[in-house]
Amino acid sequence: QYVSKRMKKMEISRIIYCVAITYLCFSAANAEIINKNVERVLDLSSQLVKTTYKITAEETTGKPIKEYVFIVTEPNLSYISAKDGLNKKVDIQKIREGAGNTISYKLTFSSPSSKQSVVIETVSTKNILPHPSEIRQNDKQLVKFVGKLYIHSKYSTSTQKTNVILSSSNILSHTQAKPFSVSSNKVFFGPYENIGAQAEDELVLHYENQTPFLTVNTLERTIEVSHWGNIAVKEAIQMTHSGAKLKGSFSRYDFQKDGRSGQSAVKSYKTYLPASANGVYYRDTNGNISTSNMNLMRDFVDLDLRPRFPLFGGWKTQYTLGYNVPSYEYLYSSGNKYMLKMHLIDHIHDNMLIDEAVVNIILPEGSTNIELVTPYSVKRHQNDLMYTYLDTVGRPVISFSKQNLVENHISDFTLKYSFSKVSLLQEPLLVIGFIYIIFLFTIVFLRLDLSITSHSHKD
Repeated sequence: QYVSKRMKKMEISRIIYCVAITYLCFSAANAEIINKNVERVLDLSSQLVKTTYKITAEETTGKPIKEYVFIVTEPNLSYISAKDGLNKKVDIQKIREGAGNTISYKLTFSSPSSKQSVVIETVSTKNILPHPSEIRQNDKQLVKFVGKLYIHSKYSTSTQKTNVILSSSNILSHTQAKPFSVSSNKVFFGPYENIGAQAEDELVLHYENQTPFLTVNTLERTIEVSHWGNIAVKEAIQMTHSGAKLKGSFSRYDFQKDGRSGQSAVKSYKTYLPASANGVYYRDTNGNISTSNMNLMRDFVDLDLRPRFPLFGGWKTQYTLGYNVPSYEYLYSSGNKYMLKMHLIDHIHDNMLIDEAVVNIILPEGSTNIELVTPYSVKRHQNDLMYTYLDTVGRPVISFSKQNLVENHISDFTLKYSFSKVSLLQEPLLVIGFIYIIFLFTIVFLRLDLSITSHSHKD
């Protein structure tokens, strides 16, 4: 009897356990994340597409959300970042690329909860196109943007609003998806409710945009480190006005006479250098360009660059910009260990776009155990050697490149290496030895008697 009662209790326990497991499996199978609210701000006031998403996600079964999949549909994505509701950085990992330029990212939260708030910022390039693609000198530049009206999400969305910021109140046309409203240079879409997952509705805007469409095709940045107290920076830049191309001929007379002529042309732009920059030079293949102004600010040097000629759509220019900074601000040492910490790129112009940047770092001769740490992934090139005055084995050159850069990529890289302080004596000793040899040769040469003399002989 005792045994039978015990067996019945064990069977009841097994039944309860199986029911609990079945319930948990059923709940997991029906677990679903939904976007309770999405607020999107679309900044189209420059040549870049800057988007900010404020998403409130909720797990319908009450389970904590540890991971969230975010899909980007904008082509030429350059930058993405995310923060949670507590303004903490959220880890982002690219998981796959889909059809039609879509890229999926996995966001991992440090504090899982059944309701998560996240702010996602993206920057994409070359998605605002001139329309028409060619204009005359006195015409206004019109552009066209084509994107998604709703968030293209893996999850369904309960409510969404989109605020679009344009560069001008001259809006020729836009998507007529009600409800919407227009106020000056802003267009408000929504709120829209019950949006399905991966919605494909199109958002089109045609408007006036006279902001500079400057594209840095190539940037070759060379940083030469000296342990004698100086770091020399040189940037070779090739730049193109990537806006609407100039149709017809250019009239210098009309350009100077009428202030409305050539509104889309770029006459000047501002470059920011470190506050300690000195010995600044700005030149092209013809020599020094004197049409520039330098203003010393508290935290940076404001350099107003004016090309030799205004840049119209399709026009190109190339120049070299260089400066020096003291090494004690960027170079740190502990014994024979050194660490260089500098910007990977500098601010070239507002809302800049760099197709490709190549960075070369030239270290002192004798540097070893080189280790490079970058703020984001780059393409490393093979290390090389460069020979200059008084070099024997050559100076190490560390080279790497990165494509599709914007202002958000202005961050510090770190380069660690070893260098014996005794090696600092190499160049002075070589100079002293060279001078010593010259003096020694001079002394020997002056003491030689090379004259031919005759001697008399007695018979």
